[in-house]
Amino acid sequence: MSKKVSTIQLRKDLTALLAEVGENGSHFIIEKRGKPLAALVSVDVLELLKQQKTTAADPQGALALAGAWGELKEREMDALLAGIQAERGGDACRAEGKA
Repeated sequence: MSKKVSTIQLRKDLTALLAEVGENGSHFIIEKRGKPLAALVSVDVLELLKQQKTTAADPQGALALAGAWGELKEREMDALLAGIQAERGGDACRAEGKA
C-alpha cells in the first residue's frame, strides 16, 4: 500500500523517504495541496511498470494475430485465404458436402 506525503514533507524528509523506498520497497504518493502529483517508487518497480506498458502496447500471441487481421487489405485477405485453401487441398467443407 502506498503512503501519502506532501511536497513540504518530501522536502524535509527526502533522505529518509529515499532510504525507506530503497531498503523496504515502500511507495509514496506525493501530494500538492491534497492532490496526487507524483510517485516515489524504487527503480525495480519503475522497470516493472515499463515492462508492463511495453507488453500492453505490443500484444503477443492471439491478440497480436487479431490486431494483424485489421491491417490486411481485402486483396491481401483473399490471397491469404486462397493460399490456405490451396495448402489444404481445396475447400474441404464443400468437398465433403458440409457447407
